[in-house]
Parts: sequence; C-alpha cells; structure tokens
Amino acid sequence: MEDDKLKELFKGLEGTFDTEEPQYGHRERFLKKLEHSEKTITLNNKKKNWWRTLSIAASIAVLCLIAIGIYSTKPSLDEQVAQISPEVSNTQVYFASLIEDQVKQLENESSPETQRIISDTLEQLKKLEANYKQLETDLINGGNDKLILSAMITNFQTRIDLLQDVINQIETIKNLKNQNNANITI
Repeated sequence: MEDDKLKELFKGLEGTFDTEEPQYGHRERFLKKLEHSEKTITLNNKKKNWWRTLSIAASIAVLCLIAIGIYSTKPSLDEQVAQISPEVSNTQVYFASLIEDQVKQLENESSPETQRIISDTLEQLKKLEANYKQLETDLINGGNDKLILSAMITNFQTRIDLLQDVINQIETIKNLKNQNNANITI
C-alpha cells in the first residue's frame, strides 16, 4: 500500500525535478558570496594536508622499522661459530653424524636388560651436549680460541668414546645372556 502512495507521489512530481548541471564556475561564485557574508568561517585546508602527510610518513617509518627488524636477525650460534672457525663447522658435521649413527645403533639394541644403561647414556650425552653449547658461547664471546676449540673436539671424542663403551657393554650383556640361555637348555 505504501509503495502505491510513493509511486503516485513520484508520478505527480515527474518533470519538476531539477536535473540540469550547474553552469561552469558555479562553485567559485557560491564561495565568493559566502566570503562576503558576515557570519561565515573559513576552514584552513592546510591543516588537513599536514596531518595526511604526517600520517603517511609515520606509516612509512613503521614499515621501514619492521623490514629492518625482519632482515637484521641475529645469526644462530652455529652460524657465528662457523664465521669464527669454518674448520669447527666441518668437524662438527662429521662428529655429529658419527654420534647420531651410534645413538641409533644404541637405541636398536634396547632390551629390558639394557634399558637402564641406555637411558643413563642418553642422559650423559645430553649433559655433554649442553657443555658443548656452553663452549660455543664461550668461543663467540671471545675466549681463548685454541683452548676452546680443543675442548670442543675433546667433547665430541668423549661422546663417541662413551657411546662405543656402552655399545661394547651391551654386546657383553647379550653374549652373557646367550651363554646363560645355552647352559639352561642343555
């Protein structure tokens, strides 16, 4: 019902709407008339432009700071050690692969009889790894390079020797178990 009333209203007003464009310069003439009026206040457009420029500059500054933060990340401990002594990096890769292989071999030999010795060995390896990380930090902080490098290599050798001794002990335990089983079956 309301739609019908609106349609009738617009039909009645049809042709009375001003749809023509104003003449060229209409705005300027209108603003001049406003300026001559006594109660008009002019707004300063320069403040608006100043704030816009300031906000754009602040946005650019924030983006630059974020980009600098992303791209200037501090190198990792291993990267810093490699910069000080590339030989250590190569040695570390070699020893780490040996240790990893022996740890896998050790874990493959796990049984109820050897579980305790394996868990103790893995705990000792964690302590030696923490000690090695401390040596890396000391090297980066500028300690006696030769002495620290020697300690780092000794740390790796100690880990390898520990793993080798435990693997030999596990072999001994397995041999004793097999001998006991052979004696029992006879």
